[in-house]
Amino acid sequence: MTVLRIRGSLKDTAMRCRWTLTGAGRETVHGEGTPGELPHGARRVELVIPASEVLITRTRLPPGAARRGGAVLAFALEDETLGDPDANQVSRLGASGDSDVLAVFDKAGWQRWLAALAAARLEPDAVWCETLLLPLAPGEWSIAWNGVDGFVRTAPLEGAATDCGDALSPPLSLALMLETAAANDALPGAIAVHPTAADAAPDLDAWRERLGIPLRLAHPWDWSEAPSGAVSLAPGRSRWRIPQASLTHFKPAALIVSAALAIHALALVADWTVLAGERRAVRRQMEARFRTLFPDTVAIVDPALQMRRKLAEARHAAGLSDAGDFLPMIDLVAAAMSDLPPNTLRTGSYESGRLTLELAALDEDRLRRIVARLTQAGLAVDTARAARGQPTVLVTVRTS
Repeated sequence: MTVLRIRGSLKDTAMRCRWTLTGAGRETVHGEGTPGELPHGARRVELVIPASEVLITRTRLPPGAARRGGAVLAFALEDETLGDPDANQVSRLGASGDSDVLAVFDKAGWQRWLAALAAARLEPDAVWCETLLLPLAPGEWSIAWNGVDGFVRTAPLEGAATDCGDALSPPLSLALMLETAAANDALPGAIAVHPTAADAAPDLDAWRERLGIPLRLAHPWDWSEAPSGAVSLAPGRSRWRIPQASLTHFKPAALIVSAALAIHALALVADWTVLAGERRAVRRQMEARFRTLFPDTVAIVDPALQMRRKLAEARHAAGLSDAGDFLPMIDLVAAAMSDLPPNTLRTGSYESGRLTLELAALDEDRLRRIVARLTQAGLAVDTARAARGQPTVLVTVRTS
């Protein structure tokens, strides 16, 4: 999987950044430029914020504040940040003991970067704080040092940027952090020093004498080659991916499912073809029988409907009533609506075997019972609510 990792300062209005493009089986490419000059096509995009621009702090959040996030977290740190809470973007990293660990960074710079990346058709999958990308061994602290300044990681979710120092003098902020740890009985067993530039390694003996704690020279460290962090400062885009190993594992099952679906589709097509042929055969039989009974008919459009009409004409000619006449229909309707309250029927009309009734507004259960009774009596029923402002129901009944 190709990964585009970008390191950009939230304070840089020029939006210059350094980037690296890595991927399995391909040479790593490094570059520098604006978001519009970044390469495209990476499956994953990561944004790294410099350690000096992220404040990691502990606090105790009120119940429910961690879930709400956003401005609630910013106001929870108002006393510590000593600024306008609306100017800070705050993310909860997790818990440390009975405290919550929060990361604070500049909201305006963050929004500026999001807009610039969106304009370049890029969206970060993860946002890392540089501090938390530094490797950390159990019982130790880690410091990344460029010969002038750096940053320290003191716990899986904690760390801070340092002030200046040199090869012989460690940064004062590191000494103060050790004093605080000693007061809390949390001194590390040693500090691993990771140089981030050539000839950046300090004099470990001189630092050890000043700090009073063992130090060891660790391997050089670079943000572009560091493994991904455990906690993102901001939620990335949600993209559902299936690992390649899983695809290989489920390939036989996918083939079986595909074959089953193909067989099912063929069976449906065959069944539909057979049913369509049977329907055409039945219609031909109906047309032939109708033509035999009524040879003078010019055209046969709907043999079933035309047969019903011819039957009704024959009944009327013999002085008999048909099921679609008014009296038989009104008898069935009256029986189905016998339990309605008085004055429920507003108006009624009959025309060509269709009886339309306007009823006062009914509850859904009673209306369903009436429709069920009419249907059981062999009638077709359509219902509709009247226009707005008229609380009535229109019931249209006809022979099925």
